[in-house]
Amino acid sequence: MPLTHVSNTPAAPTAADPSRAESREPVITLEHVVKRFGSYLAVQEAHFAIGRGEFFSMLGPSGCGKTTTLRMIAGFEQPTEGRIVLDGKDVSRVPPYRRNVNTVFQHYALFPHMSVADNVAFGPRSQKVGAEETSRRVDQLLTVVKLAQFADRKPGQLSGGQQQRVALARALANYPQALLLDEPLGALDLKLRQAMQIELKRIQREVGITFIYVTHDQEEALTMSDRIAVMNEGRVEQIGTPQEIYHSPASVFVANFIGVANLIPAVVEHANGTDATVVVAGSRRMAVPAGAWPPRPGAAATVMVRPERLRLTSQAPADGRGVPVTVEHAVFQGPVVRCTLRAADGTGIVAHVGPEQSLPALEPGLPLWIGWDLDAGRLLPPDTVGADAQPFVKADLRHTMGRASLPRL
Repeated sequence: MPLTHVSNTPAAPTAADPSRAESREPVITLEHVVKRFGSYLAVQEAHFAIGRGEFFSMLGPSGCGKTTTLRMIAGFEQPTEGRIVLDGKDVSRVPPYRRNVNTVFQHYALFPHMSVADNVAFGPRSQKVGAEETSRRVDQLLTVVKLAQFADRKPGQLSGGQQQRVALARALANYPQALLLDEPLGALDLKLRQAMQIELKRIQREVGITFIYVTHDQEEALTMSDRIAVMNEGRVEQIGTPQEIYHSPASVFVANFIGVANLIPAVVEHANGTDATVVVAGSRRMAVPAGAWPPRPGAAATVMVRPERLRLTSQAPADGRGVPVTVEHAVFQGPVVRCTLRAADGTGIVAHVGPEQSLPALEPGLPLWIGWDLDAGRLLPPDTVGADAQPFVKADLRHTMGRASLPRL
């Protein structure tokens, strides 16, 4: 249930709207934010809005600027250029203690000498909230994080996941407009981290507060987020829902960073505005959606296809739109067989073969054909890194995040 409140206390948030983020009222807006540390440009033109009640993640490799952006929202860093607006007020130069946001770090910094209940009550007591209201908030939040039975225990008597939930409850007790989370699951083991991903999303939905989550873990971002901002070298490469980011990446970097992607060099033969015909593997013609990037005939390009969307056949497709490949090796992974293939021009391709695909034993050297449905491919600007590499390249995305308009929610 959403947090509730009584009169003369800070207004508690309402439950999160399950509809798309674009329909939400903005609670935090970054307007052309730039951050420099001397000559080093840490954040470049961050320009987006985050909706009320949204679970918004900033995802990217180490050094991409995501934590710096979070610290500017929290007030621990000030932008070199641009503005940060919190609930309609410019807070770019407002210190952290005067911003109605709270931060949860990887190290929870719970007070070891206090009980769980006293840890959660610390914020309201610091703000001189009455004893009755403080007790009500503590009881409500410990119920939300499923720790009511541990109210009298000390943090040292709890597991890592339980301590993390205490830290969340403590951060939520002052009813912040947004909760900022800087890789809070990083210290947990894999199984507990996966369980806490589901718990975090449940808690966020119940309390209805905006969560802004920083992570380098693609699975975390895809599992929990309403929208994701993928960052690279200080730039926001793309913002979208997990489905949009995964199925319709805006650049080679996004395609390669999110999940596994086949990045096939291609040359555009024909484009009509929505679809394009491209030549891959030297001579094979394939159809792909043109996407946001406007291709022109003769232009170099990259075709992105996810491994699970590839079809493998023993014979050439009847429509002639297939690419001949040779099996290099196959690895059993339970639900699928991960098959590494090689096209005639040397392009490496990975396919996930499910039990529904009737194929002979996938022995090295076996000749096969691959194909894909029109909606399975994505045409992207070309990549300059070899097909066997794991490219982390910066793309020019002015068509995605232009200065002229601010994406509304």
